[in-house]
Amino acid sequence: MKEIILVITTTLAFSGLAQAEDYLHGQSGTTYQNIGNTTYGSNGSTSQQIGDTTYGNNGSSSQRIGNTTYGSDGSTSQQIGNTLYNSDGSTVQRIGNTTYGSDGVTCQKIGSQTYCN
Repeated sequence: MKEIILVITTTLAFSGLAQAEDYLHGQSGTTYQNIGNTTYGSNGSTSQQIGDTTYGNNGSSSQRIGNTTYGSDGSTSQQIGNTLYNSDGSTVQRIGNTTYGSDGVTCQKIGSQTYCN
């Protein structure tokens, strides 16, 4: 199973509405904590945001250009409104402080922590 972790922190200092990609949508049963520009997962994953690029501890990276994020594995994600459309056909929709994935995973952001079920 491919683990999907979407972390875009460059727009966390948003004014008005946040979009789906402003929130982390991760793996079910995992809690994530954001400290500075690094996100730590309870499953041992980490990702670090440097500019428009996010680097994972598994060697992956992704770069955001406009409303599209390009993954080092060839995947893409496009933000339209509060919905993120991934090249594998999956979607993530943000409502309030919660993201809902088409895979059934729900993640809720509370402070610097994100809880995924």
